[in-house]
Amino acid sequence: ICFVGYSWAQDTTLSIENQTFTLADVIVRNNFEYKDILARIKRDTSFYKAFKTLRTIGYSSFNHIEMYDKNQKMEASLDSRTRQNRIGDCRTMDVIEEKTFGKLRDSKGEYNYVTPSLYASLFFTKGKICGETNIVKGKKRTIQGSGIEKAKEQLKMLFFNPGKDIPGIPLMGGKVKVFDKAHSDLYDFSIDIQEYKGKPAYLFVLKIKEGLTFYKKDDVVIDEMTTWFNYDSFEVMARNYSMSYNAGVYRFNVSMQVEIGKIGQYLYPKIIRYDGNWGVLIKGKERGLFTATIYDLDVN
Repeated sequence: ICFVGYSWAQDTTLSIENQTFTLADVIVRNNFEYKDILARIKRDTSFYKAFKTLRTIGYSSFNHIEMYDKNQKMEASLDSRTRQNRIGDCRTMDVIEEKTFGKLRDSKGEYNYVTPSLYASLFFTKGKICGETNIVKGKKRTIQGSGIEKAKEQLKMLFFNPGKDIPGIPLMGGKVKVFDKAHSDLYDFSIDIQEYKGKPAYLFVLKIKEGLTFYKKDDVVIDEMTTWFNYDSFEVMARNYSMSYNAGVYRFNVSMQVEIGKIGQYLYPKIIRYDGNWGVLIKGKERGLFTATIYDLDVN
């Protein structure tokens, strides 16, 4: 079955639990159970699970990072190819090739920027790490560490499970919980059915309402999020999103595009693109971008 949404079709806007939803004509005309669709969207864990799967399989990765100064001039970069090996319950990583520019690392080999350090904690493996799973159901999310390490863990959780509460980010509270009734006056939502790379998909779009006051905008963290869900399995196929936040000691303004692949029963992030500014008081502000390309998976 293939459904294609058309911009000229008559959309239907309605209020569900005080939140504004726009249903595309194809949804209304074909009597889709939109409340069931919404419920499945709200409880989705497939996106987060895809990232956790990277801890449990073997794969190769092309890694590209660029860091910019305050004048938007590139001052450091990294290009590398790595291979994660999965043996039994443990993973290790080999650096096949690497080229760096500028002062990406200090004399001890540590990163001089938070962005590549964040990237490394996602896609690079130091030594041997064992005992990880990709189980997300029923797992209570916790933040480990302190200082900059804690900030990185919080940011990762926000990136790869957007819309869910993030513990311990100062002053953010429940602002990331986009489906919370307390935020019903902040967002507009829409549901459509479109093709994504030749396959039918539910298209779900979240945007901040137009004309919000300055004080209302201060309650927004996720500015916009577009997600394609597989029409049959409801697994996430791709997600584009932009987020911003400023609490003085902790701030960011980032955008990400993620394409999800599937091999056998395993979902995984096939391509991840990031561009943004972020920083914490102790490290200052920085702008970086990165692209990770995951391929040659070994799921045995």
